[in-house]
Amino acid sequence: MRGTKFQLKVWKYLITIPKGKVKTYKQVAIGINRPKSARAVANACAKNPYAPRVPCHRVIRSDGTLGGFSGHGGIRTKKNLLKKEGFSL
Repeated sequence: MRGTKFQLKVWKYLITIPKGKVKTYKQVAIGINRPKSARAVANACAKNPYAPRVPCHRVIRSDGTLGGFSGHGGIRTKKNLLKKEGFSL
């Protein structure tokens, strides 16, 4: 994978999120020991060229909304991927 050190750290963490489960950007930030970097995590997800293999679609906002998805098809694709994995919206 190619990216900044921070992006790689985020993307490697995303791979550990099981199918059918989600984490918030804040939870990912805490998981990589950068608890104040939720926005940077969101930016790393947005720059993820390896989706859906690196599952940035499994990361949502703290308020429970889906947030964005920069992959082909946008938020509709994110919803479909999550539904396909068994996550109920």
